[in-house]
Amino acid sequence: MGPTAAQEKEEEEEEKETEMSGGAGGAVAETLLQVVAEVSALPESRGPLRQMCCDLARRVKLLAPLFDELRDDAVSLGPAELRGLESLYAALAGAKETLRSVNDGSRLYQVLRPQKFQRLFLKATESIEEALGEISLDKLNVSDEVKEQIELLHAQLHRAKESMDLRDLQLSRDLNRALNEGHCDPTILKRISEKLQLKNKNDIMKESVALHEMVISSVGEPDVSVEEMSSLLKKLKDCSLLEDPTSASIERKTSFAKHRSPVIPDDFRCPLSLELMKDPVIVSTGQTYERSYIQKWLDSGHKTCPKTQQYLSHTAVTPNFVLKSLIAQWCDANGIELPKTQGGHQDRKPANNSDISRDGINILLQKLANGNQEAQRAAAGELRLLAKRNADNRISIAEAGAIPLLKQLLSSPDPRTQEHAVTALLNLSINSDNKGIIVKEKAIPEIVKVLESESMEARENAAATLFSLSTVDQNKALIGEAGAIPALISLLCQGSPRGKKDAATAIFNLCLYPGNKVVALQAGIVVHLMTMLDDPGASLVDEALAVLAILASIQEGKVAIAHSDPTPVLLKLMKTGSAQVRENAAALLFSLCSGVEENLEAAKEGGAEEVLKELVETGTERAKRKAGSLLGLICQAAEASVSDSAKT
Repeated sequence: MGPTAAQEKEEEEEEKETEMSGGAGGAVAETLLQVVAEVSALPESRGPLRQMCCDLARRVKLLAPLFDELRDDAVSLGPAELRGLESLYAALAGAKETLRSVNDGSRLYQVLRPQKFQRLFLKATESIEEALGEISLDKLNVSDEVKEQIELLHAQLHRAKESMDLRDLQLSRDLNRALNEGHCDPTILKRISEKLQLKNKNDIMKESVALHEMVISSVGEPDVSVEEMSSLLKKLKDCSLLEDPTSASIERKTSFAKHRSPVIPDDFRCPLSLELMKDPVIVSTGQTYERSYIQKWLDSGHKTCPKTQQYLSHTAVTPNFVLKSLIAQWCDANGIELPKTQGGHQDRKPANNSDISRDGINILLQKLANGNQEAQRAAAGELRLLAKRNADNRISIAEAGAIPLLKQLLSSPDPRTQEHAVTALLNLSINSDNKGIIVKEKAIPEIVKVLESESMEARENAAATLFSLSTVDQNKALIGEAGAIPALISLLCQGSPRGKKDAATAIFNLCLYPGNKVVALQAGIVVHLMTMLDDPGASLVDEALAVLAILASIQEGKVAIAHSDPTPVLLKLMKTGSAQVRENAAALLFSLCSGVEENLEAAKEGGAEEVLKELVETGTERAKRKAGSLLGLICQAAEASVSDSAKT
């Protein structure tokens, strides 16, 4: 008797749920790999918590092989496994934030409040351990080697919770004396500097900025005395100058030689660096800072005055000529050489390295808005070049309101103006805040239209702009909904070598969003990608394999790729390609064969075993894992076939 209608419906629902899980699983695995990559990219901690940071980062990185294999076989993930991976993502995101906050934070605060940071690391460790506990490794289609590694990591995390102690008794005693003694022993200050890695002028400056940022971001009063920490930082700074004569200030060189130390008036010191100011400038709140230090503060994205915590109405700075004159008189009276500024600065510039004044930008914007076609073309071209030159230009141009006007010129009937406008937006989008403005101005549909224009350079730069915007996750869906993927596939097929590369890179990034994978498949991308793999002269084999691997993470992708008879070309690439190509080809073939008997049989009949055995010996670590896993699938299929024959 055949299945009932109810049974058929239930089976269809189960199949649909599996397919949806596969698509979501691929996306979750990609997101987890991205978090691991972001943790790996963090600078190595140099402060008092460096061992804790190193241990946590190392344990996060150990998860990469698991996510790598799950990405290649996301269809095997069920709802329970997906929930576990989502919990793990939340835990890893928290761990990344802990590491980032420690790297960017005040080292003095970290060592004065060790219990607070001990709780942070304990929470991060517990969260990862609990999330791993929710995942049943036996239900995941991953290699035994990866399972053993994750089990070992789980045990390490459990032990780490019980041995987490950040106390350094010698450092605690030294800090207590340094904070409470007016004239602390230089030996003690040197020990503190060594432990905290605050040994030179740059270290002291970064610590000063971190202290100010901590005060600004605090809700209410900080739980330590900022005055005490600033005083201690001043002692460490003076100690570092004594230890390193080459970095000593000019006033110290003169005064110490005469066994006298003129006290620098507080008003002459920069609140950020605590040093005598060379080029004092005023911000919008009326406070004065050394130009180079406040510019670094502003370039880091801060919108507040470090001293008063007030919001800055603008980021332009004005030279404080009166104070500069007073500092010069004081230096002369005390026999100190007047500090020299590093190059001249003109009041006309809105930012330290900006190539054009705000008035100059406004003139260009007036031409964009009201000029004739020739004037618009010239102004858009100049903004394109200015936005390319440096970060300050990108900030100044966007703040002046250029993005809405450039968006309007994307529909200009003049091809050259259109090209200048889209390229200017590309250069402006390098700044993360500008990405948000471009999207808010609803420029994405207009950029897609440029992608369909006749100018090849405009199309290439439109593709690059979409890639830049797609690095923000929420923009991926918006770009796909605007119809970008078919236009990018067209550029992938018809463009110049550079245009094809821009298109492939943008498509890869967009397909990290599950909905865009289906759109790309429906647009027939697989045929074009397979053609690139089979073309001996093609320079985009790596890109084509990467996009195919992303598409193979959903069932529809596996089916579409299998219809293109991929086995012969993938085996050929595994024999003759570069190390990276061989690795990616093996990963793709493993993904196609996982859970699909027809693909596995095709690989076996195509002579995959011999190629895979060679790859196990000579490939990269990832290639060896994929080749070994695929050989295991072939062996299991052979054993099952023998068993079935024996039964009959």
